[in-house]
Amino acid sequence: MSVAESEHGQDHQGVVNLPTPTSWPIVLSLGITLLLSGLVTNWVISLLGVVLVLMSTVGWFRQVLPHEAHMGVPVTTRIETITSRRTNVIRIPISEDHRQVLPYETYTMLAGVKGGIAGGLAMIVPATLYGLIRYHSLWYSMNLLAAGGFVSWANASNAFLSAFHPEGLLAALAIHIVTSLLVGLLYGAMLPMFPWKPIFTAGFAAPFLWTGILYSALGVISPILDQRIDWLWFVVSQITFGLVCGFVVNLQVQVRTEQFRSLPFTLRAGLEGAHKREGEDE
Repeated sequence: MSVAESEHGQDHQGVVNLPTPTSWPIVLSLGITLLLSGLVTNWVISLLGVVLVLMSTVGWFRQVLPHEAHMGVPVTTRIETITSRRTNVIRIPISEDHRQVLPYETYTMLAGVKGGIAGGLAMIVPATLYGLIRYHSLWYSMNLLAAGGFVSWANASNAFLSAFHPEGLLAALAIHIVTSLLVGLLYGAMLPMFPWKPIFTAGFAAPFLWTGILYSALGVISPILDQRIDWLWFVVSQITFGLVCGFVVNLQVQVRTEQFRSLPFTLRAGLEGAHKREGEDE
């Protein structure tokens, strides 16, 4: 293909060699149709079909043998500049310090389970005190938690919730155990990301976050809890859970992550870190 640059500088004109157009295939199909139609009509139609088949066959073969006939088709190509109306995103350069967000060490799932169990047991104390002080009952807080799983308890009275109910005890224990274990596992995964102030994060920041989420969604999850819950005592219970759970998780032995194993050997051995500390002291 020969290409010549135009006067505009961005347009290019050239010629593309394509097979020469021919009408012989259509004539051949018409001849075959007439040949077969004459078998059921008149032999003259079949004779016309034979003539067309022979003419089209000879004419078609002459265009492809011994060499296929081509013709030059002029083409014009233009180099288009791709633009977009979307604004570009300003990317902030990332330094090596940003890699500290991914922890080099983390806690095992067993650490989260231990923290969840300890925090769940500690959380029972302020919840029970609330029931004793407000309703003079050891079972009110537990039955109120269980009411979220029983539709028939939606309009239960305070006297009903203050009494002992075996099914309420079992339901409250199941809800409390599952929730405590899940939150404990979450604390185990979250605390390594806040190595400087893990107890503050676990004891105050996270409980206030959970409380805000539940405050906006509790009306859908459990309307009876949304109507009867005392948010002050709820926050106290959450802080108790967070402090105990975070303390227990923080006592567990951490394990190395893939982030640590991807570091150079000098960093994993502590050689480069010691050299940096000596340079900072100087």
